[in-house]
Formats: sequence, structure tokens, C-alpha cells
Amino acid sequence: MVLILFVIAPDLPRQALQIRYDESSAGDQNSMLLFEIVRTSQQVGQTSGRLDKLVHLGACLRHLAPEEIEIGVNFLAGRLRQGTIGIGAATLRSVAAVAATKEPVLTLAQVDAACETISRTTGAGSTAERRRILDTLFSHATTDEQHFLLRLFVGELRQGALEGIMAEAIARAANVPAASVRRACMLTGDLSVVAKSALSEGVSGLARFSLQLLQPIQPMLAQPAEDVADALQNLHEAAFEYKMDGARVQVHKQGADIRVFTRTLKDVTNSVPEVLDIVHRLPASSIILDGEVLALRPDGSPHPFQVTMRRFGRKLGVVSMRDSMPLTPFFFDCLHLDGEDLIDRSSADRITALHDALPSSFVTPRLVTQELSTAEAFLHEALRQGHEGVMAKALDATYEAGRRGSAWLKIKRAHTLDLIVLAVEWGSGRREGWLSNLHLGARDPVNGSFVMLGKTFKGMTDEMLIWQTEKFKALQLSTDGYTVSVRPEVVVEIAFNDIQASPHYPGGLALRFARVKRYRPDKTAGQADTIETVRALYTRQAEATHS
Repeated sequence: MVLILFVIAPDLPRQALQIRYDESSAGDQNSMLLFEIVRTSQQVGQTSGRLDKLVHLGACLRHLAPEEIEIGVNFLAGRLRQGTIGIGAATLRSVAAVAATKEPVLTLAQVDAACETISRTTGAGSTAERRRILDTLFSHATTDEQHFLLRLFVGELRQGALEGIMAEAIARAANVPAASVRRACMLTGDLSVVAKSALSEGVSGLARFSLQLLQPIQPMLAQPAEDVADALQNLHEAAFEYKMDGARVQVHKQGADIRVFTRTLKDVTNSVPEVLDIVHRLPASSIILDGEVLALRPDGSPHPFQVTMRRFGRKLGVVSMRDSMPLTPFFFDCLHLDGEDLIDRSSADRITALHDALPSSFVTPRLVTQELSTAEAFLHEALRQGHEGVMAKALDATYEAGRRGSAWLKIKRAHTLDLIVLAVEWGSGRREGWLSNLHLGARDPVNGSFVMLGKTFKGMTDEMLIWQTEKFKALQLSTDGYTVSVRPEVVVEIAFNDIQASPHYPGGLALRFARVKRYRPDKTAGQADTIETVRALYTRQAEATHS
């Protein structure tokens, strides 16, 4: 059977999306069925062991045709190749009632073609057109395939195939070193593109990936340390830097072309003209810088993080905002300078390049020491000036893009974790009508899920309550009338006193006196703290108590 579905959109030529549902093609070795991805997803989701997950993923990856690799890898990682395609929750609820077919007939290419058409369908009547495409797609999907697609479209497909596991599975399937795959992913930010090169060309294909000017890479991340003494015990001699409460940026310059990217690799070049002016005046012809941008008060102290973030992503009023709330960059790393890539060089070498390229006024204050009293005095001065704390960095560390390694440690005044909001409860009394009590979870990179650590309604301003009510209503997955389950994508920074054992939560741990410090729109769910980090903090806390 051949179905011709006409899609009409104001900004597109009249076109036909032809999807062939031909049962005789099910055995075509050159065309993978969606069913095979769904089956693999189920196997991975039902498997707790990392090795078993890799076996299932590797077997599936090896059967993908070259033109299907990017589609299949994205599906297995729980996302669409197109990203968000503009399907609302109401539309998805309506297509969930479409009758399923009994036998699997949909191919990966057919599903991807439908998603591509939906993503490009805009303008008057586009909602109805998207609904018609979805109805057609779901009517040719089995029940299991329908459930898979629904979770895929809302970003709720957590079967345990997160990027870390996928990268290793790709390496096994392609018979290439896992380190080569991880490095290529760090440099491109696109797992599916790396997978296509690895599976089609092997090591030679991965060798082509390198640091590219004007193309952002994943930022290096830090682990929390208990205090300065803990950091020195791990690193011995270290470079301590002010940990500034600003917006992380990566700045690329190639000749007259300058781009500024956020922690999540979003291009915000047009929102930060002050940064462009400063980098334009640098003598370097090409440079890549990593740092923070802050809004400062007249006395030089930093405004709160939320004030700085008002400048990012703005398309209107940038000039007036620049006058009323100017931004100042402070850079702490240099990844490329005048034709030479530096990410594989030591931290000490990169800092030397940074000081050679920039005026000291735009370099993050830094101190190298192995003396506890000297480092603690540096921390106290950072806090006195209104900053979050300090970073402690190994002097010989290379730049591990996208990794939260032990070479960078963060030391703050209070314990804080970046957690995921899993659900929210409706408030009562003065908070009636607002979504108030947050259910907090840490990331579990092994199973691709989230581990709940408790709830909190403390630390919220009225402005925050208003914002989160609208935000979480838009992210709602289900509700019992009191608790609203939401898509796990909002990161919130939580301050707490300590961690205690708790039989009430699946991870066996809970935060004591948890309170909201701020939301982190600059972070994705994949950058939230892990349950391993929480367990490590709990262990150090217990050791300190009994020492």
C-alpha cells in the first residue's frame, strides 16, 4: 500500500510526503524498521547492567544502514534528529487514541521524514496539518511503537541509553577506541554525526574531527569539593580561581568574525555587544576563550545571577540594556590561539597563552599554591567580593570538554547541587493557585533515569512562584489533581545543610533543609549533578563526622 499525504504550509512549496507501507519490504536488509529500535530500547530499559546495555545497543547499531545511522542513534538516545518539532501536549494526547496496526511496517526513514515535514510546517493551518501527519504515522505504528513515539516526542524516553553509554556502544559496534569516540563527540557536540563516521569509516573517520573555530564544543565541568583542604588533598598544588556567579560563555574569534556561545552551545552573539568589542580589540587573529560574563554594580561587586541572565537571549532592547546593565567578561581558559589548538596542552600552558592574549583586567583572578592558609585566604577574599567561592584546578590537566572530571573542583560557601525538577505540588494557603513544592532528583548516568532526593518549597520568591507555575504547567506530563509530573528538563540549584540516609527515597538518601537558590536556565538536564556525586558527598560527610 502506498499512502500520499499532502502537506501545505505558507512558507513551503506544495509537496507530497510519500510514505510507503509495504509489508513485502519488511525483510529488506537495507531498511531498518522502527520496531527494531523499539525492541532495543525495551531491552536496554529492562537491563540494569552496563555491559548488557552495551551488547543490545551495539547489536542494533551494527545493523543500521549508513543513511539510517544519524536517525537511529538519535532515537536510541531519546531525541529526534530535528530537535523540537512543535508538537504540543494536547495534540499528542489526541493522537494517542489512534488505533494501532498489528504488524510493524514503519521504517526509520519514514518516521524521520514525517518528523522533518512536521518541523517545517508553519503558519496558518499548521496545527491541523501536523495533526494529520501524526494521525497517519500513528495509524501505521504498533502499540509498542506508538508508546515509544509518544515518549520520544515529549522527551520522556529514559531507557538508559544516555550519551556516555551510547558513545561506548558506538565504539564497540565500530571496533574503535571509546576514547576516540568520546573525543570526537566533545569536539562536535553531535553524537549521531560521530556515530556515522565511526560506523562507516572507523578510526580514519574519527581522525577528521578536530577543534573548529566558530563551532562550540562542550565545556569542561567541575566536581564539588568539601572545602579547600579537601581540594588540596586531591590536587596537592593547585591553581585557585574566583568562582564567579555569572553566565558561562565560550568565545570564538576568526579574523573579524566573532561568535559567543552559552554553556548549552546556544549562539548569543547579538546579545553581548560588550564582549564582541573587547574580543575584537585583541591582537590575536584567532582565539577560543572560556569564561564567565557578569553584570557588575558600580562598586565592582556582581549582581545576582538572575540579573545577568536577563541579558542573554534578548533580541530587543540590547542597546538600552547595555547602558543600564553592562556586562563584563572574565576569562579563565584559552583553547586556541593564532592557529594552535591548546586543549591537549596542560592547564599551566593554556593560562600562559591566556595572559599573553588578554589584558589582566579580563582574566579571572588566580593563585597557584599548595598552602592551606594561603588558599583559604584567597577563598575568603573571593566571598568578600561577592563571588560564589573558588575553583581549584590541577596544573597539568588537559581540557576535557564535556566531562565532569576530578581535575576541576568547585568550592562554595554552602553545599549546593544542581538537580532536576521531577514533579511539583500545588500550594495551599498563601500559595494557593501556584505550583510550589518541588520534587528533586539527581541524574543516574548508568540507568538514564533520575533518583529522587526529597522535596522543598523553601527559598522561593513570589516572582519565582509565578514563573515556575507557568513553566511547569507547560511541561506537564500527568497530574492527579495535586501533584503535577513534569518533563525532567528544568535544572534548579539547591542549597542544603547536609545529606541523610532515608528509606523513603529509592536512592536511600535525602537532603536536609533543602532550599531553592536559583533556577539554572543555562544548564541542560544532562549537566545536572549525578547520584554518584551525592553519594560521594554523603560519604565525605560521614567520614568527617567520625574523624
